[in-house]
Amino acid sequence: MSKQDLSVTAKLINGGVAGLVGVTCVFPIDLAKTRLQNQHGMDTYRGMTDCLVKTARAEGFLGMYRGAAVNLALVTPEKAIKLAANDFLRQLLLGDGTRRNLRMEMLAGCGAGMCQVVVTCPMEMLKIQLQDAGRLASGPRGPDSAPSSPLSAQKRPSATLIARELLRTRGLAGLYRGLGATLLRDIPFSVIYFPLFANLNNLGVSEPVGKASFAHSFVSGCVAGSVAAVAVTPLDVLKTRIQTLQKGLGEDSYSGIRDCARKLWAQEGPSAFLKGAGCRALVIAPLFGIAQGVYFIGIGERLLGCFE
Repeated sequence: MSKQDLSVTAKLINGGVAGLVGVTCVFPIDLAKTRLQNQHGMDTYRGMTDCLVKTARAEGFLGMYRGAAVNLALVTPEKAIKLAANDFLRQLLLGDGTRRNLRMEMLAGCGAGMCQVVVTCPMEMLKIQLQDAGRLASGPRGPDSAPSSPLSAQKRPSATLIARELLRTRGLAGLYRGLGATLLRDIPFSVIYFPLFANLNNLGVSEPVGKASFAHSFVSGCVAGSVAAVAVTPLDVLKTRIQTLQKGLGEDSYSGIRDCARKLWAQEGPSAFLKGAGCRALVIAPLFGIAQGVYFIGIGERLLGCFE
């Protein structure tokens, strides 16, 4: 195996490990974010803490990890593609990385966001249905939750059942519902996150070692992740609403991004576009802090070194 092949494989392993560790740590907060974003002007949950407490009481501790299985299964390729694509494009556009070019760094981030959506869109489509099931169970249901809905075939649908039903009734397009909204969220996120992290991390690079410390890389990942997450929260709210198939009583369905944004503004006001912003920052910050920490430690390189 060549050095370049080894490097790519190591990056894929690093991205996968980072995704698995990160999701395990912060998934309950992500569940709270989804449920808060799907509240159509209702007060089922007053905030993140209230949501988690009510979820634990009604569904048990494992209820806070509803949808985690599909996330864990697909987060490895998703994070691996995102981080590896950004590294590859940065090397292609910036060469050895000694020179800084914000425009090229943003372009590399844009490419990474476009690549990851192949996995991100179906992953979040399935995850959202499972995460939101508990919120719907606690209140009255609307017409979309009739037996013809792929989510109402059983009390607690599985990701496999939802995916199979979507493929049967709507084809591959069913799994990629909300693709446009996902692209609109993930591309700006990557454009903001990767250049911001690179520049923050570069501030901690020491001359003798040639790289920043573990703590500095971790904090840089957390800060960059939080800023990018909050900045694209309005787009994340639109994506969550569009991808949610089963609706509660009085909750609207949306024909597209523009229709969703118009109804959200008219019915719930501008503040609705920032629903779950705090939760999203608390999810993304450690996810990317852990990711950069894994890259710093070089878990992929160490694992591959054991087999040489």
